[in-house]
Amino acid sequence: MTNNHELYKVFYWAAKTGSLTKAANALYLTQPSVSHAIKQLEDRFGIALFYRNSKGVILTQEGSILYSYIEQSQILISLAEEKMAALKNLDSGELRIGGSDSLFKHYLLPFLEDFHHRHPGVKLHLNHGTTPEIITFLKEGRIDLGVVRMPIGDSQLEVRESIKLQDCFVAGARYAELKDEVLSLEQLLRHPVILFSRNSRARMAITELFQHYGYTIKPEIEVGSVDLLIEFARKGLGISYVTKEFIAKELEEGSLFEIQLDVQLPPTHVGLMTMRNMPLSRAANQFIELVR
Repeated sequence: MTNNHELYKVFYWAAKTGSLTKAANALYLTQPSVSHAIKQLEDRFGIALFYRNSKGVILTQEGSILYSYIEQSQILISLAEEKMAALKNLDSGELRIGGSDSLFKHYLLPFLEDFHHRHPGVKLHLNHGTTPEIITFLKEGRIDLGVVRMPIGDSQLEVRESIKLQDCFVAGARYAELKDEVLSLEQLLRHPVILFSRNSRARMAITELFQHYGYTIKPEIEVGSVDLLIEFARKGLGISYVTKEFIAKELEEGSLFEIQLDVQLPPTHVGLMTMRNMPLSRAANQFIELVR
């Protein structure tokens, strides 16, 4: 037994129990192996570490000094082993996720609730932002994974496709005369349009779609949250561009209705984004499996 750590472990248990036999039992070794390990340490230092008597062993003054250091290291090693076991079993640790307010509220919330119920010891940290901001968070190591709209064209990132969403234009009772109409993009633009103000993937996608057909979409109102897009449309301030799955309740109760267009708005896909070739924490892996 020449490994330093193993020698110190034997020394620690012999000093702690005051018995070579008890140390051997604790470490699943033979007593001669324990005696030999103690002798190796004593030979290495050139000093006696124990006094032997009929009841067992007692630390010498020099042995007591060594023990004061070794005890601290053994406590730290035990804590480290406990921490690793806790992380493995997801009894502790943290999960850092980036995404938009709307994706957290309307899509991720049930999964977050489920994950927290299964692993209450894991702390959840949610970082809100647009897709470009979430990409920055991920590359800076501030989050473990991001929930974003696709496509993401970045070779440093890996995106696992999750669900499909459909964006649409909606209006409230003030625009009831449009309920049974099929509008062209030109006709739509005759009405005030409300868009998300920030550089989100949805905002970029609708801007590109209108440009494809030769139009420029200029919002009458820009707001900073999906909740305001919904509320402003309900109040009759204009026609909002929102994700259909996020307004199922309003569509069902009739406080909002979908504007029918003569062109098809393409669906968007939500993906779980991570850094390519970077190991994920156990918590992040578990969450991805839960969502998928």
